[in-house]
Amino acid sequence: MNGEERRAKIIDILSKSKEPISGTNLAKLVGVSRQVVVQDMALLRAGEHNIVSTNQGYMMAETSSASRVFKVIHTDEEVEEELSLIVDCGGRVEDVFVYHKVYNVVKGTLNIRSRLDVKKYIENLAAGKSSLLKNVTSGYHYHTVTAESEEILDYIQEELAKRGFLAQLQDYEPVNFWGDEAWD
Repeated sequence: MNGEERRAKIIDILSKSKEPISGTNLAKLVGVSRQVVVQDMALLRAGEHNIVSTNQGYMMAETSSASRVFKVIHTDEEVEEELSLIVDCGGRVEDVFVYHKVYNVVKGTLNIRSRLDVKKYIENLAAGKSSLLKNVTSGYHYHTVTAESEEILDYIQEELAKRGFLAQLQDYEPVNFWGDEAWD
C-alpha cells in the first residue's frame, strides 16, 4: 500500500470510530511504524482533514453547527460536575484555555463529549502530577463548547449560571480570543 492509500485507510478507520485510536494501534492497522502515522497525520491535517489529537489517540473532529466560549470558575473538586453539566446538556467541551497577563492564551485540547470522557479525564488528572490549567489564573478559565444549535448553547449557559460557574470578563481580557466569530 502506498502513502496515499494508507492515508485514505487512516481516514476511513478514524471516520468509523466513535473513540480515539492511538498512534500505535493505527500503525498496526495499516502496517507501518507509529512515526509514519505521526507523519501521515501532519499531511492529513495540512490537507484540511479535521483530525484532533487527544490523550487517548487520534479522532475525527465532529462538526457542530454552533460554538461558544464560556468563561468559568470553580474549585478543583467541581471539575467533574462542571464538565458533566456541559455534556449532559448536549455540549462538547473542545478545549480549556486561560488568558494569562504575561503568557497570553495557554490552551489544551479536551474533546470531552460524554460522561465516560469526563471520567477518563478525571482519572488521568488523578494519575499524574500535573495541576489543572485553571490554577495558574486563580481558577478562572475558558472552554470552547460546541453543540448542534445555539439553543443548546443557551441552555448550557443558563445551567452554568444557575450553578454559579460562569465568570465575568475583566477589562484586560480580549472579547474575541481567536479573531473570529466563535466568541459570544
